[in-house]
Amino acid sequence: MTYVVTDACIKCKYMDCVEVCPVDCFYEGENMLVIHPDECIDCGVCEPECPADAIKADSVSGLEQWLRLNADYAKQWPNITAKGAPPTDAADWDGVADKYPAQFSDKPGGQ
Repeated sequence: MTYVVTDACIKCKYMDCVEVCPVDCFYEGENMLVIHPDECIDCGVCEPECPADAIKADSVSGLEQWLRLNADYAKQWPNITAKGAPPTDAADWDGVADKYPAQFSDKPGGQ
């Protein structure tokens, strides 16, 4: 089992999860984070830290698309090891459903 970031993170990107990850397996896109599935040690400490409830165990059904997206973008985006500031409008996007693909950016973060 591993953990994956879902579309609930898009445009929220709170980054509380980054601060507690013992293996630094988060990667930053312009408007969301992903987890590298080969680096995640399945400890689960990130899941309860996410204010947007965007992190799920891969054992939850229906996450196949997010497993692929996390794996693909973890290879393209920069690793993030410290919590940064969330977007100024994160609270406006928190809880908004179905943000993918319309709100998703494939650009790397940290720029």
